[in-house]
Amino acid sequence: MIIKSIELADYRNYDSLSMEFHRGTNILFGDNAQGKTNILEAIFVAATTKSHRGSKDREIIGFDKEEAHIRTYLEKDGVETRVDMHLRKSKSKGIAIDGQKIKKAADLMGLCNVVFFSPEDLGIIKNGPAERRRFVDMELCQLDSFYLYNLNHYNKIVNQRNKLLKDMYLNPDLRETLSIWDMQLVSFGNKIIERRKLFEEQLNEIIYGIHKKLSGDKEELTIHYEPDVKTEEFEKKLKYNQERDIKSKMTSVGPHRDDFSFVVGDIDIRKFGSQGQQRTAALSLKLSEIELVKKLTKDTPVLLLDDVLSELDSNRQNYLLNSIGDIQTIITCTGLEEFVNHRFEIDKVYRVAEGTVSCMNQV
Repeated sequence: MIIKSIELADYRNYDSLSMEFHRGTNILFGDNAQGKTNILEAIFVAATTKSHRGSKDREIIGFDKEEAHIRTYLEKDGVETRVDMHLRKSKSKGIAIDGQKIKKAADLMGLCNVVFFSPEDLGIIKNGPAERRRFVDMELCQLDSFYLYNLNHYNKIVNQRNKLLKDMYLNPDLRETLSIWDMQLVSFGNKIIERRKLFEEQLNEIIYGIHKKLSGDKEELTIHYEPDVKTEEFEKKLKYNQERDIKSKMTSVGPHRDDFSFVVGDIDIRKFGSQGQQRTAALSLKLSEIELVKKLTKDTPVLLLDDVLSELDSNRQNYLLNSIGDIQTIITCTGLEEFVNHRFEIDKVYRVAEGTVSCMNQV
């Protein structure tokens, strides 16, 4: 799958934008805060319905505007697909595929798989568990529609249960309905736990070899899934913590509290790894994400690199650039020197300045 072109209207700092992409390597260069990342964000939103920044739709829409539009043209095996997305400040987004409205945003997931890599991702190992869960969830939601369905329902139930716990403070009789939410929480939660276990296995099969090469055969990395609760103990633990949940008005047990550890030898590098080890592991994780998409979908993802090369040393830069291969890649950077110096093949170059995009000659 490749992205042929994108059109934006009233999207962040773009009143109107239309640009085409090469099926190979595309470079967007220019000073900071000119709108380069906004283009990558729009591609990510068009593919996943969500911003990689976690931004709400109303934050994406241009200043003093009520709505924004994204139109992308995709191509797979010579067949073109058009995706239209209508973002509104006061309503949920509207999405159409080839002119046909889809009922659920979830129906779009998996049509075009994207892998987004930004400097913030280099901190995924050392940062909190919420970021690691978000990485896993975003990837699995693209790859597995059942996981997306289960996760959406689980999150809704957690929110409803938390609301009930708060309402019980004023109306203790509501406690009788708590068991109804608990049954659903366990049902959907156990499915999430089982899929995350499988994800751990699938990722470890790939990341081991990548990390070993990336570390110069010096390190062997394994990922360990750390579920907050085991499936066979979920219901029992939920009941055991019921009084604590009522007092805190929060659900304290479940996969919304899961984590993943990254182990080199016997060392948990989340806590005891050097910055270099953590960055190398993060890069290995992103490269593994690419290979996992290829393996499970029998298709190539679109790779979005947001100014990440400036954060990597020359060895890691070279490894990343050499790993791209036949993947359509869209890269943002502040200058072209890093690519020219590495004699990296560039197919299309755009200059971005103050929300204006100009196509340059091939370098």
